[in-house]
Amino acid sequence: MTELNEKLAYSFGGIFFLLLIASLLILVLKKIRPEGNWLELQQRITSWWIIITLFFLAMISPKWLALSFFGFVSFLSLKEYLTLCPTRRADSIPLLWLYAAIPVQYVWAGMAWYGMFIIFIPVYVFLFLPVRMVLVGETKGFLHSAAVMHWGMMTTVFALSHVAFLRVLPEQQAGAGVLLVIFLVGLTETNDIAQYLWGKGLGRIKITPAVSPNKTLGGLLGGVGTTTLFAGIMGPLLTPMDVVHSLFAGALIGLSGFCGDVVMSAIKRDFGVKDSGKLIPGHGGILDRLDSLIYTAPLFFHFYYYFYA
Repeated sequence: MTELNEKLAYSFGGIFFLLLIASLLILVLKKIRPEGNWLELQQRITSWWIIITLFFLAMISPKWLALSFFGFVSFLSLKEYLTLCPTRRADSIPLLWLYAAIPVQYVWAGMAWYGMFIIFIPVYVFLFLPVRMVLVGETKGFLHSAAVMHWGMMTTVFALSHVAFLRVLPEQQAGAGVLLVIFLVGLTETNDIAQYLWGKGLGRIKITPAVSPNKTLGGLLGGVGTTTLFAGIMGPLLTPMDVVHSLFAGALIGLSGFCGDVVMSAIKRDFGVKDSGKLIPGHGGILDRLDSLIYTAPLFFHFYYYFYA
């Protein structure tokens, strides 16, 4: 077994072991407290089994299949976002171009063509889309609709596609990109869970009461501290990063994950909804699970790219 396969086995073995413990815990809770409502928690754990299994299969798949998986995730995210933030009825053709840009962005990632990857959506799609909207001939609501579509592309496609580029980035390091993705996604989810638990236990001072009342200073500091600690341990084991850079990466993921969470919360609150969708039982929509990753993926990617690529 190669070193990469060993690290993959240990990483996913640990994750699946934790899921097994959580599943057994639910069975015990149902047994000792049958009157309790454990449905949502059961749905969450079941959904995690499916999510982790799909993620595992994507990580061990050939590069083209892994990129297709991430592209499909961007497609679902954009579709959910546009359902949440509807555009004008006249923009059906520009929306088709929007969806057509998704596979193109992932082609650049697959080619590891950094220059085109980094400017295709922020420059070319940004300039092309309003011109195509002008040809529709409808000016009412033009700016609002353009802003909705541009922001959707930047978050659900451009930002998330950094995960795919990270997957193929260090080709010279015998597949180390797979472990970088595991490091990023694992720490992003760890940060979400840690901030929730620290917030429940020690949270008193609310940071964004009008946007997300459950976000507290204790949750933020505890989550960032926990994520930084885990990063300092796991970084040198899974990635080419040393301890110092791993600690910085952990702090970056912790802080940016919080930002992604509250920004998406602001969008949902603007439209008066609790969840972005119902795709994932117990979790809500796909954006409810990826909101932190929208911020952590591009920031961690460029942090790593600057120091190691």
